[in-house]
Amino acid sequence: MSVTTQADKRKLGTSELEITPVGLGAWALGGGGWAYGWGPQDEASSVAAIHRAVEVGVNWIDTAAIYGLGRSEEVVGRALKGLPEADRPLVFTKGGMIADQQRPYLEPERNLRPESIRAEVEASLRRLGVERIDLYQFHWPDQLGTPIEESWGEMAKLVEEGKIRAAGVSNFDVGLLERADRIRHVDSLQPPFSLLLRDAGADVIPWASAHNTGVIVYSPMQSGLLTDAFSARRVAAMAQDDWRRRSRFFQEPELSRNLGLRDALRPIAARHGVTVAAVAVAWTLAWPGVTGAIVGARDPGQVDGWAAAVGLGLDPQDLLEIADAVTATEAGSGPASPGASL
Repeated sequence: MSVTTQADKRKLGTSELEITPVGLGAWALGGGGWAYGWGPQDEASSVAAIHRAVEVGVNWIDTAAIYGLGRSEEVVGRALKGLPEADRPLVFTKGGMIADQQRPYLEPERNLRPESIRAEVEASLRRLGVERIDLYQFHWPDQLGTPIEESWGEMAKLVEEGKIRAAGVSNFDVGLLERADRIRHVDSLQPPFSLLLRDAGADVIPWASAHNTGVIVYSPMQSGLLTDAFSARRVAAMAQDDWRRRSRFFQEPELSRNLGLRDALRPIAARHGVTVAAVAVAWTLAWPGVTGAIVGARDPGQVDGWAAAVGLGLDPQDLLEIADAVTATEAGSGPASPGASL
């Protein structure tokens, strides 16, 4: 049974795209073998997770060329082929991170040169098996000295040519957003945002809201930390090439504080009859200006764990209880409640 309806969909900025409040994130579906891999991933489970997300009403998938060095996009493409045309979700992808194929564990190069962007779009179209990408996003700001005006001008051309429907950015600050917006309207922004990483709520999310730019937040469960079953033991059992081993969020002393905040969500989840993951996702969706949240899943069961977030409305008492838990645990950074920075 679908957990979403047409009425649940939200318009993404001023674009023609209407999206469900949650979309499936395909980062982990790229598997391991590269700098930010998640360890081994079964392709059949990946395809099944995508199909399950569509079955419960999710109408968009977010991936990127760098995820698994193209593997995630290929898996998404295979999953799309297994769906009737009418059921196929919108496909969002990202470019601008170029890996050294011979040394995949090195940090990818952040390259937004116009010729590189165009080549990446063409490669993504082939891997995904689509004629047009619904939303194409710059993954990170350029580190090679390319002016954003040149990069964003190329993005505008790709929209005009019909290769992409809408254009967005990820991990941009307000200064870069303003410079890009003067060239062409920024349809969407994708910042990291969760109960443990709340900083975007103080700057870029309010900017986007004021400029009619849609916001789709990523890592609302902080890469699995804000889920019912996560534990320090699970960190110890992670694959050696799982990038989370290097993340400060998964190391002490932050790990204990983060899990303490996760535990504080349990009574709220119990009151609503949902998972902790659903509460964590719903908290991000309660912020003014947030259009949707990208939520990962490596198998159909994980989809079922957060699907309830679509219809979960946290009330003022819930939000106050969460804000108090943020203060008590001293976990994370940034404003502790929706609208606190406005």
